[in-house]
Amino acid sequence: MQKLLQIFKVKDLRSKIIAVALLLAATRILAHIPIPGIDVARLKSFFEQNQLFGLLDIFSGGGLSNVSIAMLGLGPYITASIIIQLLAILIPSLHELQKEGGEAGRAKMSMYTRYLAVPLAALQGFGTISIFARGGGGTGPILGALNPFEWFVTLLSVTAGTMVMMWIGEWITEYNIGNGISLIIFAGIVARVPQFIQTSIVTYDPTNLPTILGFAVIALLVVAGVVIITEAQRNIPVSYAKRVRGNKLYGGVSTHLPLRINTAGVIPIIFAISVMIFPGIIANFFLRANNAIVANLAQRVVDLFQNQTFYGAAYFLLVVVFTYFYTAVIFNPDEVAENVQRQGGFIPGLRPGSQTAEFLYKVLNRITFAGAVFLGLIAIMPFVFQAITGTANLTFGGTSLLIVVAVVIETVKQIESQLIVRDYEGF
Repeated sequence: MQKLLQIFKVKDLRSKIIAVALLLAATRILAHIPIPGIDVARLKSFFEQNQLFGLLDIFSGGGLSNVSIAMLGLGPYITASIIIQLLAILIPSLHELQKEGGEAGRAKMSMYTRYLAVPLAALQGFGTISIFARGGGGTGPILGALNPFEWFVTLLSVTAGTMVMMWIGEWITEYNIGNGISLIIFAGIVARVPQFIQTSIVTYDPTNLPTILGFAVIALLVVAGVVIITEAQRNIPVSYAKRVRGNKLYGGVSTHLPLRINTAGVIPIIFAISVMIFPGIIANFFLRANNAIVANLAQRVVDLFQNQTFYGAAYFLLVVVFTYFYTAVIFNPDEVAENVQRQGGFIPGLRPGSQTAEFLYKVLNRITFAGAVFLGLIAIMPFVFQAITGTANLTFGGTSLLIVVAVVIETVKQIESQLIVRDYEGF
């Protein structure tokens, strides 16, 4: 309560939080502006039968189930970010720009990501709308027949909706009240909570009480586990040698270098989902192809991704891979070792430079493994719980809960850091 009172006493911080809240409200409005000509009954039936699109709908904040102009959410932008990060590893010029370009280099990389997000949004929008127009999943056409002009206007609206969401996300990030992309996804998930509670009350059956209690206990354990893993870190001791400058003595202190178990946060989950939805969307698009071989292959892909075992295994592996990938992107042991050496520091028992970097690589790989496995298990937990209990889709309780808790922790930390800065200014 004291922190909340402090937040609203500081005019600048209060203004930032109100601005972020209004921007998040704008994303919710975008998610409820539908494309004309929707068959609501068939749309509801489609999402009940297709778990893949149900999962995607969670991360579009309900925009997909409403077939709104923000139906794609931030998916194309996240996919573009993954592609640019991979290209930065493969293309030396992009790698140098990312590593040594400084603020200007980061700005250019962001610009490339935005440019790539535009064609990806148009392509993904075309594929998704085609599935709805053709009645993917056997529910019949969800959208009426579109003429060329209507196609153009619809794709333009969907692409523009994605770019506006992206722009709002970057705007939120500039306020330093949390990561814009994560907060938009967080807002979309939280906005579904009242509907989730209402559905649970309406469909309540006393015989399902043990299952509901079990779900509540697991949810509490997930929250506790996410907090512990998010906060956990390995402290590497670092000593600084004494240095004499003129008549003054500097250094001679000991501190530590914190290595977080989950350095990547919730980004691996978001990346994994962005990759998992692509094969299903493309395959659904080719289900009614004139070529029998193509249609059969598309049907096999759809059936494969509807298989809970395959889907869970692939999801788990992607989360683990992206945890290592994103950790490597944001934490470079070579650069850290170089910076420590430049400041006159060293890890006791190790030589500065390459030996320190190798040690950091070794420790980082070990603790990242624990964080990656934890994220993977949380991601597939709803599928395991569903298989054991035989209940309906509980996707909301796994990745959604993970993202909500992690985003809240990160946002609270950023707000507290701004409060600390203002406290120090008063001394």
